[in-house]
Amino acid sequence: MTMPLYGQMMDVPLTVSSLIAHAARHFGDTEIVSRRIEGDLHRYTYRDCERRAKRLAQALIALGVESGERVATLAWNGYRHLEAYYGTAGFGAVCHTINPRLFPEQIAYIVNHADDSFVLFDTSFATLVDALAPHCPKVRGWIAMTGEAHMPLTMQTPVLCYETLLDAQDGDFEWPAIDERQASYLCYTSGTTGNPKGALYTHRSTVLHAMGASMPDAMCLSARDSVLPVVPMFHVNAWGIPHAAPLTGAKLVFPGKDLDGKSLYELMEAERVTYSAGVPTVWLGLLNHLRDAKARFTSLERTVIGGSACPPAMLRTFEDEYGIEVIHAWGMTEMSPLGTLAKLTWEQSQRPKAEQRKLREKQGHALYGVDMKIVGDDGRDLPWDGVAFGDLHVRGPWVIDRYFRKDESPLIDGWFPTGDVATIDRDGFLNITDRSKDVIKSGGEWISSIDVENVAIAHPAVAEAACIACSHPKWTERPLLVVVKRAGMDVSREALLAFYDGKVAKWWIPDDVAFVDELPHTATGKLQKLKLRERFRDHVLPSSVGIEGCPLTPLDDAALDLSTPLAGTRENPSVQ
Repeated sequence: MTMPLYGQMMDVPLTVSSLIAHAARHFGDTEIVSRRIEGDLHRYTYRDCERRAKRLAQALIALGVESGERVATLAWNGYRHLEAYYGTAGFGAVCHTINPRLFPEQIAYIVNHADDSFVLFDTSFATLVDALAPHCPKVRGWIAMTGEAHMPLTMQTPVLCYETLLDAQDGDFEWPAIDERQASYLCYTSGTTGNPKGALYTHRSTVLHAMGASMPDAMCLSARDSVLPVVPMFHVNAWGIPHAAPLTGAKLVFPGKDLDGKSLYELMEAERVTYSAGVPTVWLGLLNHLRDAKARFTSLERTVIGGSACPPAMLRTFEDEYGIEVIHAWGMTEMSPLGTLAKLTWEQSQRPKAEQRKLREKQGHALYGVDMKIVGDDGRDLPWDGVAFGDLHVRGPWVIDRYFRKDESPLIDGWFPTGDVATIDRDGFLNITDRSKDVIKSGGEWISSIDVENVAIAHPAVAEAACIACSHPKWTERPLLVVVKRAGMDVSREALLAFYDGKVAKWWIPDDVAFVDELPHTATGKLQKLKLRERFRDHVLPSSVGIEGCPLTPLDDAALDLSTPLAGTRENPSVQ
């Protein structure tokens, strides 16, 4: 039997510390700019960042933190949070980023489940820390990420001062050589349907994800970019930007806690930001500010929009009115998080503009490091024809194998079931049609709530919209549209439903519209449809009236004729 021939290359581990060391050595003078909690604007360089990250590592080691222990953060996007990213994982501890927008009970659960040894926090969360501390007895210390002059003096919880801890160290520290399969970061899911679950990343997965994210047909980051991540560093590591930016040498601009449209716009203009990333709800506020102030961007060139589906109307506004390229993306906490991005190939870029835009409104193609497929109820692979839709499964070197402290694996035949329902077209472009728990099943056929929402959001009087299923005595479920009107504008139920004519199949048109002042969102900006379903649990649709004892007019069956197989259904995936 012939033995395999092994290569003769250096065995250098892929570690998180190598990213900041690379930036400090080769892009040492590149700026990191932060709007601080203290109110001022802070500037320093990658070289400064690595030096202070080393001092933080020394300080944590002096406090008794050992390799593998979790050190948590409750912080906004800023330079100290970046130091925590590298000052913890760099010496073998695990950086556990916590979403401060979660309910305190959820945060306490997460801290205790992770066995966090120390928690670093921005002073804006002092009250939250006081509420958490009595319920987190295993935490050995709480560290306020500020200097002595700005320490929160009214706190009941004993706290340490971040800057004082760093001042006690000299920074004469070498990043240790550690196994690239050691844990690097711990991120928990939002926990909308139960307790949050932890995704424990490795140094290897983190570095590979940063490399994949930086590729030209992914985020396309470079040393020529000034990047402002609006997506929080507590939300799946800001989609990998705090790792991809040092890898490529891009300038970093951190917005701190002020994420309103005016604050973001002013910071982007002042720092000549070329690139940004965030969820649709944030961009809605920014676009509203631009419209109200009659302002325009002078440097911003492109932005990544993910977290939830980017409404086509938002994509068109960015591109047609402001000349900003929108890169639609999809991913999950369990995927570190990037899975797909909507960037066109050369051949696709030669197609008619309308066809190009249709492609880019989808979530896009998989980047190297992610494989995907869609499967039917029987577990069999479905065709990539853009019509068949089924459950989306993924795999790759930065996709989880199992959740933190869970023995059972969620994998099915080596693939992770995402919980999304999707199509994949002949170009390999993914289109998320729904979460499996949100899809509307009407008369045995499926309706995409996302497609219904996107039509509504395109109406000039609609600020936000959510489509949920309502119980129906004949069709089991029918769509209800829940709408927030744009300030100063009005639209009637009838006018909004008429707006759907010719845009979707007739039987996809919602049966009713409910107008509300605001929609509930998760801590990461996603619509909380579970809360909407609870709120409208007893809502009676007009089409239900007269059926099974209801007193008024029966449903117009002709408007909802489901007797003929329809395109885009799991039961009839090949219908064109």
